Amino acid sequence: MEELVGVSANVIGDMATRPNFGLNELDFVFSTLVVGSIVNFVLMYLLAPTSAAAGAVSSSLPPFVFAPGHYSATARVATLFTKGFAFAAVGFAAGLAGTAISNGLIALRKRMDPGFETNNKAPPTVLNALTWAAHMGVSANVRYQTVNGLEFLMAGVLPPAGFKATVVVLRCLNNLLGGMTFVMLARLTGSQKVEDKEKGERERLILVSREEGDRDGDGRRAAEE
Repeated sequence: MEELVGVSANVIGDMATRPNFGLNELDFVFSTLVVGSIVNFVLMYLLAPTSAAAGAVSSSLPPFVFAPGHYSATARVATLFTKGFAFAAVGFAAGLAGTAISNGLIALRKRMDPGFETNNKAPPTVLNALTWAAHMGVSANVRYQTVNGLEFLMAGVLPPAGFKATVVVLRCLNNLLGGMTFVMLARLTGSQKVEDKEKGERERLILVSREEGDRDGDGRRAAEE
């Protein structure tokens, strides 16, 4: 369900933030789809309550920042940074693997179809991975803490059916927001840089006008001779 709902909502949020609903940047959207799928799977695996995970984390820390219980403010802040570090590490590793996979598949498509061209330059693997690390460590981490806190509040005041429906809506909105914030961050870091087509068109027109001017000049000189 996390892969189906989470990744779908994430990609929709990603595309909604791009011009023309991302249709001119499908190469970047594909990269987000691949990395997002890896991130969601790994995080769900790591966050599952297993004995191994429980032994790796001190019992003095809450499972998330707003978890009910008698935890100190220091412990809650430590949880925020601990989870943030784990999220950033997953984001970086998934960013490396996912970007390499998506870029490799696009390169393979170009080899099989020499006429195929992407609209934009492929995102740099390391820079895109660092962008994913920052996104997961800050944006995803804060949203994860907030969503879990809200869910515990709703569990105490809503009937089971209403609680489950609200959780679905809340998590869909969370992933939509995640897709949108990643695009903004990727633009800021330059990991997904859109080619300036207007600038390229202006340069092409200037070059054409110069060539036409040169031809006119050559024609006038030939006529004078």
